[in-house]
Amino acid sequence: MYPPYDTADAGRPVTLDRREGPYGEVVLRRRGGGGTGPAGGPAAPAPVFEIIANGCFLMDTSDGRSERLLIRAALDALPAGRSAPALLIGGLGVGFSLAEAAAEPRWGRIAVVEREEAVVDWHRTGPLGRISAAALADPRTEVIRADLVACLRAGEGAAPYDALCLDIDNGPDWTVTEDNGGLYSPAGLAACRARLTPGGVLAVWSAQPSSAFEEALRNAGFVGVRTEEISVARGVPDVVHLAVRGA
Repeated sequence: MYPPYDTADAGRPVTLDRREGPYGEVVLRRRGGGGTGPAGGPAAPAPVFEIIANGCFLMDTSDGRSERLLIRAALDALPAGRSAPALLIGGLGVGFSLAEAAAEPRWGRIAVVEREEAVVDWHRTGPLGRISAAALADPRTEVIRADLVACLRAGEGAAPYDALCLDIDNGPDWTVTEDNGGLYSPAGLAACRARLTPGGVLAVWSAQPSSAFEEALRNAGFVGVRTEEISVARGVPDVVHLAVRGA
């Protein structure tokens, strides 16, 4: 189903899958890796996989520190002694956040919401399974094929979560599709707050800090608003915005 590695591809990105869906085009690419390295020398580095949405680079498998921090920071911010907290991850992406969650026995129910069928396929039957296979097999894990904004705005009776970890855009100021902007609006943040238990944590990944988003979180009634930075090789740090629903 996916093109095999060819040494001629080592210096350029190779498109493994391209699909047109209800939200536009999504593409999976591979860069480098896959070879055996020079005779007697070290093995070639692992390939890097990239997800591109509507021509916009979303994420790749080159690092993953900030996606993992998204999960760890949310857990650390929960009230001490909370047993088996329920977690909702917004966006399956390349799988680092889900893998981090499933590797932590303290989490209870783990739901991951992903609207792109292609992304789910790349994990279940494609090359991204090397990151997420164990997590997807974990009995705590549930994959919900839905739009995150619609899922969060589910009506009365929807199950609450102790933590919402959201990573569906390059940040509140840089959305993949126009519709995603509703997540960071007053109504969207109110929906996030309503789906959290008292003392629950909202964590939002971003490719750059946003003081305007911090203010929007406070205006939406969240407390303990803060931003954690993760250094990157070039440019401004990635960040995780954290906020708590008051008791």
